[in-house]
Amino acid sequence: MDSIELSKIDLNLLISLDILMQEQNVSRAAKRLHITQPAMSKTLSRLRALFGDPLFTRSSHGMQPTPRALELAAGLGGVLAGIQHLVTGDRFDPQTYAGEVTLALSEYIGLALLPELVRKLAAEAPRLSIRVVTRVEDQLEQLARGNLDFAIHVEHAHYGPDYRVEKLGPSATTLLARSDHPLTRGEMTPERLARYPLIRPYISDLEQLEVQRSSTIYNQLLSGGRGSLEISHLLTALEVLRCTDHIMPGPAYILQNEGATRGLCALPPLAGGTPSIDYALVAHNRTAHSPLHGWLWEQITCTIRDLRIPLARKMRQRVAAGSNDPLH
Repeated sequence: MDSIELSKIDLNLLISLDILMQEQNVSRAAKRLHITQPAMSKTLSRLRALFGDPLFTRSSHGMQPTPRALELAAGLGGVLAGIQHLVTGDRFDPQTYAGEVTLALSEYIGLALLPELVRKLAAEAPRLSIRVVTRVEDQLEQLARGNLDFAIHVEHAHYGPDYRVEKLGPSATTLLARSDHPLTRGEMTPERLARYPLIRPYISDLEQLEVQRSSTIYNQLLSGGRGSLEISHLLTALEVLRCTDHIMPGPAYILQNEGATRGLCALPPLAGGTPSIDYALVAHNRTAHSPLHGWLWEQITCTIRDLRIPLARKMRQRVAAGSNDPLH
């Protein structure tokens, strides 16, 4: 493509040619374009100079297009329609949209969110592809670069003005272990807790979690000379829990998935309770005017809200029944 030559073309001339081909009359074409007849005649002269062809000749039946004009007309409608589409875009329709978005979230969140979200998207946007990544560092930078469309992560202490943030609220944490673990019996103390090895699940942007830690309770959990396993694969970590005396901190809502957490339970909390973790949905402002991203943002937040309602109801029922353990 010769950009220099293309820059010399006045788009209005192509629109005028399209109208002239439809009307084959200078006066009627001028009226449709809301210009005077002399101005339309001048436009026709410019078109003839541009294409090096008369384009129209006079006859007893009015203006007749030349072969070159007919050749131009064959492709002109598509060119103008393409330019209009480039400027205005298509109206977003989830049912017909075919494309891919990339979402960063931990396996913890994915285990609770994705089954319901994917079920909903499969019905409402059957051609949409969702790419989920669970291990991404520097997520804000990746959002800014366009490598991510959305991130659901531990809420940061600060977001710049370039980001759209939806605070998803706190999620209670708990200590997970196998159902017949020795810690399920007797009083829970830091000393007893320190006897058992710890599974440390991978958390992206771990330094953000530091801001939210309960300094006494969380440090009690991590203190001591116990052995540990650091792992980024949640289902593997859960299987290790089932087979060993390891314990693992995690969000309480994970126990709602009975299939994944079969044979596991929430240990009694330490004195003072357990900390909660605040999560947030984040996108970069580069997608602020994208109908796709706006629609998908609503699908994600609505799905999370709908998932929280039965969980909150279940927790209230357990509290009313006198249980101190929110999910066991």
